Amino acid sequence: MVLIPLLQRCVQLLALPVYLLAYLGLWEPFCKKVFPYAMARIANIYNLKMFEKKQELFSSLKEFSGSSGELNLLEIGTGSGANFQFFPPGCRVTCTDPNPNFKKFLLKSMAQNQHLRFERFVVASGENLHSVADGSMDAVVCTLVLCSVSSTEKVLSEVLRVLRPGGAFYFLEHVADHPSSWGYFWQQICEPTWRYLGDGCCLTRETWKDLEKAKFSQLELCYINGPMKWSPVLPHITGRSPPPSRALLYLFPHTYLWLPLLSVPEKQAGKG
Repeated sequence: MVLIPLLQRCVQLLALPVYLLAYLGLWEPFCKKVFPYAMARIANIYNLKMFEKKQELFSSLKEFSGSSGELNLLEIGTGSGANFQFFPPGCRVTCTDPNPNFKKFLLKSMAQNQHLRFERFVVASGENLHSVADGSMDAVVCTLVLCSVSSTEKVLSEVLRVLRPGGAFYFLEHVADHPSSWGYFWQQICEPTWRYLGDGCCLTRETWKDLEKAKFSQLELCYINGPMKWSPVLPHITGRSPPPSRALLYLFPHTYLWLPLLSVPEKQAGKG
């Protein structure tokens, strides 16, 4: 469609200063410093609007505590620590993020969430978590991160490697809208500029396909709407592996399918 490239150019013109800074090599270091400040503010608003959905998603975390009764949890792309309030008391949290400038906000969130035990903060991308041992985690959490990683497949491979047998993976991500929708049309128009403004965030990523291809034996996958109705990040997916006794899969536009109980495969979890 000729209209999409044309409208993309219009949006790019509006964001011309950003493109000039990128051309001069100044945008990326600037973004790395400013992005954590912006995300810390946005995360507070997002949490208020998504509180019930997040609370429901993470309500079963405690079930995956290890034999010692403690829950060892790894969060990929911790950011400012927006999810800490939803983790169960006594949870031992290992935080990772590729941007070290989040540490200031992370420390603040740690101080506000004394019910948790913080193990360490690792500056690393989700594709390369070599400092986290195989099969060492009871649960892995990833929210609003897979949209901006360079390889979703590698991240999910790392998730399976660090999870112990029977461990759980929890996710909440914005994704591409239905291809025939107006939402997807605007996502395509905004995406080139959005990648710059969102530190690599991709609006049209079909993350559910990568999750389905990953080596989870089964998967709870539910399509929901995010809190910002008129934004290009409205469509979300949320879920976990393993899910409750039955998992609800929402198919575009308004069809529902019940899936059977699943679990992380014993032979694959904790192995690369």
